[in-house]
Amino acid sequence: MTTFAALGTPKAIADSLAADGIESAFPIQVKTLPDTLAGRDVLGRGRTGSGKTIAFAIPLVARLAEREARHFRKAGRPMGLVLAPTRELATQINATVEPLAKAMGLNTTVIYGGISQARQEKALRAGVDIVIACPGRLEDLIRQRILTLEAVEVTVLDEADHMADLGFLPVVKKLMDMTPTQGQRLLFSATLDNGVDKLVHRYLSNPLTHSVDEPQAAVTTMEHHVLVANDQTVKKQLITQLASGTGRRVLFMRTKHHARKLAKQLTDSGIPAVDLHGNLSQNARDRNLAEFSSGDVRVLVATDVAARGVHVDDVELVIHVDPPTEHKAYLHRSGRTARAGSEGTVVTLTLPEQQGDVKKLMKAAGVEVSFERVTATSPLVAELVGEMAAPVDPKVRAAQLASKLPAQGGGTSTGANAERKRARRSGQGSPTAGGRGGRGGRGKVGAEPVRTDVPKSERRSARNDDVARGSRGRGSAASTHRNDVPGSHGQQGSGQGGRGGRPATGQRAGSGSRQGSAPRTESATSTRSSGNKAVWSSNTGGTSGGSYSGGSGRPARSGPRRASAPASNERRGR
Repeated sequence: MTTFAALGTPKAIADSLAADGIESAFPIQVKTLPDTLAGRDVLGRGRTGSGKTIAFAIPLVARLAEREARHFRKAGRPMGLVLAPTRELATQINATVEPLAKAMGLNTTVIYGGISQARQEKALRAGVDIVIACPGRLEDLIRQRILTLEAVEVTVLDEADHMADLGFLPVVKKLMDMTPTQGQRLLFSATLDNGVDKLVHRYLSNPLTHSVDEPQAAVTTMEHHVLVANDQTVKKQLITQLASGTGRRVLFMRTKHHARKLAKQLTDSGIPAVDLHGNLSQNARDRNLAEFSSGDVRVLVATDVAARGVHVDDVELVIHVDPPTEHKAYLHRSGRTARAGSEGTVVTLTLPEQQGDVKKLMKAAGVEVSFERVTATSPLVAELVGEMAAPVDPKVRAAQLASKLPAQGGGTSTGANAERKRARRSGQGSPTAGGRGGRGGRGKVGAEPVRTDVPKSERRSARNDDVARGSRGRGSAASTHRNDVPGSHGQQGSGQGGRGGRPATGQRAGSGSRQGSAPRTESATSTRSSGNKAVWSSNTGGTSGGSYSGGSGRPARSGPRRASAPASNERRGR
């Protein structure tokens, strides 16, 4: 057993690893650490789950701490950079690097797309030592001049072969060209095809190559099975049976739609499952992966790209529901199990007409396996399933999900609109006085609570009456606020006209002034004698946001409210 201290790892980093139960180094770490800690450029080749993340995390943190990077910390100028192909992988890398960085007085941040960049900008402007990023979002932030790579001293390319598969190499080259040529560069990849070898020749200076195994080599602790189903019905039964065990399972589908559909079908059949694919929001992806990692859910249904960053221990079974089209995808999928020396089983489901393609796939992957025709009740299937898990009622599962989702309106935004929404939900009315004053209006009008002792139908009728009279430009001298409709004790309100003749309508005022005590029309007089139904409204239009109306000489106009006519139109109508 080789310890990290024996390989030259700083004591603070070794202690941090030991606190997580990591005390002995894996082969890829034993081979690379002496050279990477010495500052050499290194090319590390190894299969998924061989321990590459810790192999580059230790020299990344140790070298920057040695250079006292925290004393040179500046906004938007990181000194360490890790490039990863997917959001999940970037998050997993940060989970490994961050504790080591804290132990040495450094800090980290993660940058990827699919979410708002505001929080990422805030972290960068506060100053960060190590950035772990996906190429696309990082390029966007550099283009916006939010950060620069001029100060980077250690650069790491993780899973470079997968970046090539996703078409990221052109962006990666642009980013690498922005880093200083004298900096240390580490590249880790399972293969050197699809242009990865060109990255090595262009950006690594006299690199030392360390390989722990060939990418096509089958893992000795991994069992491989190919199960042949007679038809789709038998295949569906096999999927349900294989997913019903107590251990963690990862099921791979070819498309996002089928991944989502299968996860729902399994959940409805009593087997809680979550999906992981590119169509999910980042919050949903994080939530589903957290449920799977914590053991709350035992089944993960994923696509190839999304699952590339799934680094979860103790996955006992990987099921290729849809066989992959190339051997590299088979190896990457299968690498979700038998990680770090643990045992695991890989099952590929196939139909009779697919056997020829699957045989070629296994040969290219270097896996020797026999094809076995089975049903859901076959002894081999029962052996693969192991202990059966108790079914979970879909309604119980739905309740569990609902309890984990944030309550509606639980946001912390301090914007005016968010505060108004929270106030309405709590029944407290508008939290601040004033507003725009209605459609087209800009007047600031003090807000008052709505009268709750008056029936809603009466308030609505009063508003409609207000709109009907306000839209014709006719007002009554007797008026009150919109909420002051006849009270429960028959109280009568009174008001006084403004100097402009039509205050708060946004229309041009006429000459002279009208006193509120002089009724203008017979309808207004009758209104005053029978209880005031005139309404002053703050949201019926006009530039000042209010209008006068009164009386009941004309029935209320049906339909939506609209703003008062401009003064020019009123003059033409006279």
